Amino acid sequence: MENLKKNREFILRYYNAISGEEKTQELCEQFMDDEKLIEHIKFFDKAFPKYELFIEEMVAEGNKVIVQGRATGIHKGEFKGIPPTGGKMDLPFVIRYIIENEKITDMWLIADQMILMEQLGVMPEATVAQ
Repeated sequence: MENLKKNREFILRYYNAISGEEKTQELCEQFMDDEKLIEHIKFFDKAFPKYELFIEEMVAEGNKVIVQGRATGIHKGEFKGIPPTGGKMDLPFVIRYIIENEKITDMWLIADQMILMEQLGVMPEATVAQ
């Protein structure tokens, strides 16, 4: 039980440290050993500088923590070939972290990229047929 609490508190510290900040290599390495996650974070930070993260729900089990949350920011840099639009990102996501020795060693992420493309204005909003 103590380990679950430590892992939850670690993820809270991690989100508080990087949310709204420039996500440098040094900052990322304080919390993770997962190079794939570091590259993902730096890629998004170039397109949405100092994006913020919000936890809506968190579940811990063993050395895993699952977060349902949102990332918000302004599109100020190129994103997958899309020039900056100034559009607001409000992207729901679910991410699973594996934590070992107070470091994230692996992650799995799912985010609704269709919503993001709609928010950036590069794709029309989906309509529901009635």
